[in-house]
Amino acid sequence: MIITEPMEIEKRSFEIITEEIGSRYIHPENEAVVKRVIHTSADFEYVETLKFSNNAVKIAIDNLNNGCVIVTDTQMVKSGINKTIAAELGVEVHCFISDEDVAAEAKKRNITRAIVSMEKAAKLNKPCIMAIGNAPTALLCLCDMIRNGRFTPALIIGVPVGFVNVVESKQEVMETDVPYIVAAGRKGGSTIAAAICNALMYQIRR
Repeated sequence: MIITEPMEIEKRSFEIITEEIGSRYIHPENEAVVKRVIHTSADFEYVETLKFSNNAVKIAIDNLNNGCVIVTDTQMVKSGINKTIAAELGVEVHCFISDEDVAAEAKKRNITRAIVSMEKAAKLNKPCIMAIGNAPTALLCLCDMIRNGRFTPALIIGVPVGFVNVVESKQEVMETDVPYIVAAGRKGGSTIAAAICNALMYQIRR
């Protein structure tokens, strides 16, 4: 039978995901996030490669409930986040990558706009969940600011995809004292970062 009703499609998709995960263990606190990422990617490797610091999901949900800010490294991550639920929670979603001042500063210093956009985020003076799906240089910048005491995010979602600095930048995040959700290895992407943000917010809504 062909299923065409949207909620039924999603329900059946998660049933299939649960069946295919089988006996592989996922910590109950992290299960909704892992399954949402698999739902987005159809990639079951995330059962093993999605890494969570202690109580990362609880910390994220507490901050979202208190109206924190989500800062993304790309417009694609921002566009994939459910704005209706974010607004209901009083959560602002920002992406500074296209701002004129960010572009000008990056050109002046010959660095990536992702780095400058992270520096701009550090000036918000609000609890921030950093959702990084594309730029490992954003993660490296965050780690540098954390080490120097310039910025302490509430949570880092570190899931950039690619080959240069990707694995290393994720490893650096996991060596900080900041709560994290990281896709170890080369895989990830903007859709994964957005999926994680949505999975966290959906738990509050539901």
